[in-house]
Amino acid sequence: MTKTRDYTKWLVVTVALGTLLNPLNSSMISVALSRLQEQFGLSFTDSSWLISTYYLASAVGQPVMGKLSDTWGRKRLFLIGLLLIAVSSALAPFSPNFIWLILFRIIQAFGSSILFPAGMGIIRKRITQNQAQALGILSIFTSISAAFGPSIGGFMLQLGDWPAIFIINFPFLIGSFLLAWKLFPVDERPEAGAKIDWTGVLLFSASIVGWLLFLLSLEKRVNLGYLLISLALTVWFCFYEKRRKEPFIDVAGFVSNLNLSFVYLQYILINIVFYSVFFGVPTYLQHVQKFDSGTTGLVMLAVAGFGVIIAPLTGKWIDKQGSKPALLAGSATLLLGTLLLLLIGDRSGPWFIFAMLSMLGISNGFNNIAMQTSLYAFTRPEETGAASGLFMTSRYLGTIFSSSLLGIVFSKHITTAHFHLVALSGFVIGLGILLLTFRMPRRREQRQNA
Repeated sequence: MTKTRDYTKWLVVTVALGTLLNPLNSSMISVALSRLQEQFGLSFTDSSWLISTYYLASAVGQPVMGKLSDTWGRKRLFLIGLLLIAVSSALAPFSPNFIWLILFRIIQAFGSSILFPAGMGIIRKRITQNQAQALGILSIFTSISAAFGPSIGGFMLQLGDWPAIFIINFPFLIGSFLLAWKLFPVDERPEAGAKIDWTGVLLFSASIVGWLLFLLSLEKRVNLGYLLISLALTVWFCFYEKRRKEPFIDVAGFVSNLNLSFVYLQYILINIVFYSVFFGVPTYLQHVQKFDSGTTGLVMLAVAGFGVIIAPLTGKWIDKQGSKPALLAGSATLLLGTLLLLLIGDRSGPWFIFAMLSMLGISNGFNNIAMQTSLYAFTRPEETGAASGLFMTSRYLGTIFSSSLLGIVFSKHITTAHFHLVALSGFVIGLGILLLTFRMPRRREQRQNA
């Protein structure tokens, strides 16, 4: 019994050390943008492509790599993902120009995109009891890496300039690789008839890129060209996949399995609210409240810190009661949290703002674990990788939507009134999240639908 418990613990640690690299690298780069502008002679818009291309590559890569891990083997793909990150992290500091640096970041994003769906597939197969607690531990790792990414990046920047933010990956890479090599079960041989629908992959990738570019364009104007192209590619992709015997994504399954479709939609909405706060609050605090970066970082710990505390408790609750009660708690605290933001004024102190943000941190702790367990309740085990990939793509869509919302509201002026408008938008979206939570089946019905 003790050996089984120890194996489970180390299996979760192995996956966690790999999966934390995506949020870590997507958040660390933010503090290095100013230095990179000096190094390569860039404008802020130019340097922001390091963030945008990372999200684009991750959004496309997650479901593609998830499907490949289901077909070709999860251990094999997990190790390949770690190697891709290692190669890109080793070469990025020697980039001769900005284009090469973007290329290495894209390779890094594709490598990290393998780790979450492959890791989730292994955990779901090997950990059959107290699965939600295991997911809660993983959520703690990813939340901490995202929350402390800017602080770690700032420290590494002082220690060894911008190349150091790539070198910091290697302790995590080495630890995860050695543990995965030893602990992960050997992959079964791929089925002789198993094929990858590469045309479907290409059409899906083109559709996602089109939609993300359209969403990014909303900050300035509605780009009808991007919209029409994205619609055309999406329709083409859907009709093509419906005719395939072995599609890359079972489009017809979205209709037959509406519960799974609503999970993706709900996760998009949750991330719109979360990232509107995660990126919008620091901007507001520094521009309007005139907080320095250190004070802003401490205030923002309310969002990540309370989530870290709540996540393991939520995992235990879900193992006993199912995901719906935790999602109801997450929806209620999200609505309350967005309303509390309306109490923040021009002269609010950091501790008061910290207290107002804490409710959204608690909401994040409920929602992340509950949404993941809901996903797997409506997904067959053999499709875990592909479903996990689409789940993370939903997260990136929510992130891009949030940046579009902030771009529209903060485009000309950043005031407390504009910040309150972001909060009210979050409240309206929160009502939609609550409605989707009410319609979700309870645990007994989930088992019948699985």
